[in-house]
Amino acid sequence: MIRKLISAGFPGACALILLLIASTQAQQKSLTSRQVIERIQSHVGVPWRSETVDTFKAGNPDAPVKGIAVTMMATLDVLQRAVASGDNLIITHEPTFFDHLDKATDLAEGESDPVLAAKRAFIEKHGLIIWRFHDHWHARKPDGIEAGMVHALGWEQFQDPANEYLFKLPPSTLADLAAEIKTRLQMHVMRVVGDPNMSVTRAALSPGASGFGPETMALEMQNVEVLILGETREWETVEYVSDAISEGKHKALIILGHIPSEQAGMEECARWLKTFVSEAPVNFIPAKEPFWVPGAATTGAQEPKAN
Repeated sequence: MIRKLISAGFPGACALILLLIASTQAQQKSLTSRQVIERIQSHVGVPWRSETVDTFKAGNPDAPVKGIAVTMMATLDVLQRAVASGDNLIITHEPTFFDHLDKATDLAEGESDPVLAAKRAFIEKHGLIIWRFHDHWHARKPDGIEAGMVHALGWEQFQDPANEYLFKLPPSTLADLAAEIKTRLQMHVMRVVGDPNMSVTRAALSPGASGFGPETMALEMQNVEVLILGETREWETVEYVSDAISEGKHKALIILGHIPSEQAGMEECARWLKTFVSEAPVNFIPAKEPFWVPGAATTGAQEPKAN
């Protein structure tokens, strides 16, 4: 076709040739989702595990990346905002399909569940690629989630150099500490167990849901007065702390909610990703805090600010 255009002296032949060459070169240089993940694996600084949840959950890994959305949780709302921003690779810390392995096996209707089906349909319609980044971001030294949360709280100077999860804070009351955390993390809902007037200087920060064993291990430490965590079962750690208080022990618990407790950690991930991915825009899309308080001035799920 090109030879015919040239031989016919078609005026736009040269321009067409240049356009085709440029298009071919652009396609060859297009970054794929698989290549992005390979870069993450080479930069994260810890050996890649054979058994991990850090895998592709949906979409074609070899499709070109238009934009990258980094988020704490790939809710449908986050996916909608990612599409609006022109992003097709979604890097999420938590599951997309409602269980740890993203299998949704506990849904009574399985793949026919209407909420699951609608979410999958949206992902397919917009050509989204979903990849989870959980195990290795936590395994990184320092823990990527912890580092982001410490930065958001402004607690770097209070962190124990021997244990990144422990902090010696300026003296305050439990109520004042909780209020400061709520303000710094732009939270809407927080729950606290303990005497509001209790003096606090030593804290442990455990984002997410580490479980009863690790949570009580932290609380058993003499130099931990308050444990700050994401979520926990009320008949386990909450009851444990309540009993400790009734026994006269100097203990307290601050429950942030899972999203607020790890959100800044994935914002840190977006900053980190930008240091070695330049071919496509990298955007942090915060997940909305799902809870609200009746009677509060602001009702409905809160949308934190993206930086």
